[in-house]
Amino acid sequence: MEGMPPWWLWIPITIAAAVAQTLRNATQRHLSADLGTLGATLVRFLYGLPFAALWLLSVQQFGGYDLPGFGWTFGGWLCLGALSQIAGTALLLRTMHEQNFTLGVAYSKSEVMQVAAFGFVFLGDPLASTTIAAVVLGTLGVMLLTPVDRQHPVRTLIGGLATRPALLGLASGGGFALSAVGYRGAALALDAPFLIAAATTLLGAQLLQTIVMSTFLRLYQPGLLTRVFRAWRTSLLAGFSGAAASAGWFTAMAIEPVAHVRTLALIELLFSYLISRRIFDEQFGRLQIAGLLILIAGLVIVTLGTV
Repeated sequence: MEGMPPWWLWIPITIAAAVAQTLRNATQRHLSADLGTLGATLVRFLYGLPFAALWLLSVQQFGGYDLPGFGWTFGGWLCLGALSQIAGTALLLRTMHEQNFTLGVAYSKSEVMQVAAFGFVFLGDPLASTTIAAVVLGTLGVMLLTPVDRQHPVRTLIGGLATRPALLGLASGGGFALSAVGYRGAALALDAPFLIAAATTLLGAQLLQTIVMSTFLRLYQPGLLTRVFRAWRTSLLAGFSGAAASAGWFTAMAIEPVAHVRTLALIELLFSYLISRRIFDEQFGRLQIAGLLILIAGLVIVTLGTV
């Protein structure tokens, strides 16, 4: 890819994307109570579309870039990323509605391990020892933070593999892992400066996702589509924060291997836990503190390991 930036630039971009995603998840979860899983999933893409278009226009105008040429390789990677993200989002929202959704969310974070494997197989992204260590520590830290039975966390996680929340969570993680690989593949296929490549990929993905989901709902649940349009005020916030998060992910993954980006993205969990303690005065148990420390160790390793 042309115009590659300094190695460190992906780090603040990823952290900013994690902040935006925290806001988007909270808004989208609120919307799912009124619009259901499919309606809240569409909101992310439909209302993010104008912001994605504005971002591409801004990058093009202020950066002086020409729009890159499209090819079948770009289209193939884009379809993989866009459709996998739809599946991952829908499965994650469905997981949140399950009785033991916390365990399902823990399994969904297997995305970090899955994305490392997919990135190596499909894109040839390197799997250095620091990457593997960071992925393992990050995943372990998340699982210690979220299991339902905190007295027997390992037994809960392993024994719950066959449960519906766990299977939904694992499938969700797989969808997000494939989408990350697809988007990095699409950006690399454009062979353009990273900013315009990421912005072009983002708009293409949002457009494809909006068309696919709107068509599906128009054919099978037309009333739901009407409710999505009526909920435009709250949905605009979800769309803006979702587009901002995606712009950050796409840009970071145009620079750095997906395993590094998605591992550092787990910092989103630290934001959530710090907010919960600061605002809601929630206390952490020993297991949660251990999980936080292990997660932080993984984030430090993946960050320093790219120097």
